[in-house]
Amino acid sequence: MRVVSGMRPTGKLHLGHYIGVIKNWLNLQESYECFFFVADWHALTTKFDENINLKESSIELVKEWIACGIEPEKTNLYIQSSIKEHAELYLILNMITPLSWLERNPTYKDAMAQDEYKKKNNAGFLTYPVLQTADIVLYDADLVPIGEDQKPHLELAREIVRHFHYLYKTEVFKEPKELLTQISRLPGLDGRKMSKSYNNAIYLDDTPEEIWAKVRKAKTDPARIKKTDPGHPEVCIVFDYHKAFSSPQEVAEIEKACKEGSIGCVECKKRCASNIDKILEPIREKKASLNDGEILDIINQGNKKAKEIASSKMNEVNKIIF
Repeated sequence: MRVVSGMRPTGKLHLGHYIGVIKNWLNLQESYECFFFVADWHALTTKFDENINLKESSIELVKEWIACGIEPEKTNLYIQSSIKEHAELYLILNMITPLSWLERNPTYKDAMAQDEYKKKNNAGFLTYPVLQTADIVLYDADLVPIGEDQKPHLELAREIVRHFHYLYKTEVFKEPKELLTQISRLPGLDGRKMSKSYNNAIYLDDTPEEIWAKVRKAKTDPARIKKTDPGHPEVCIVFDYHKAFSSPQEVAEIEKACKEGSIGCVECKKRCASNIDKILEPIREKKASLNDGEILDIINQGNKKAKEIASSKMNEVNKIIF
């Protein structure tokens, strides 16, 4: 069974990426034939007006994947823009996709309610689900790992595939199925979505000192004034981090002590920061041991395999149309 998934190279990876995506990929690579790609064209859908060095960012992203434990021997790692068949199929699928299908996309509708996206409102953002479809069906993906909120996106991809088959009276693509995963969402240190723009993220290459400096400022239970006040861990951001990075035994201990008022927030934060660093230390060390030349070799090998599969699929598509 083949799995296809991608990530945009729009900045350094943080703990939200690690919990929400990377940990899932680590499990998938043990059971499936995995194709993980750097979605650099997708980065342009919303970041086209920002000064991003996509080549450098793409290499850095793959380096961080490998540092986290993604194994090139088990997975295929490649760059979207290096496989021009993605753009070729995107163009063809755009020709047959009704505009109304794209306009009803929940992500597009939500974005258009925000001033930031209203000002841009570029064609690439409207049609990015078509590019996503090309990304997936080029490789005959059996499964696409998604969360519950992404189901409409994959259903649109299936609709586009069915529409193509109806128009050309032949079946050339697999209809991808969702691999529903429990996407864990880790909030930023201020309770908002973790994001570089909010300055509320812990990055995978942060030092122990940087981790502590950030966790020390994290929001806690606002009703707890003194150490002896009974706490409410369910409303504390630091407790969310404990649940993600501390052992179940320690989580239970922290929860009990917080509710009893027998542990202070400073001690709780120090233990949290220490446990985060235990996860990140081997990632930092592995990343430091990798050089760009090694990463480029891995990417070139991945590009070669991806190119062979994508080229073969496009030959089939072009024979049907032309």
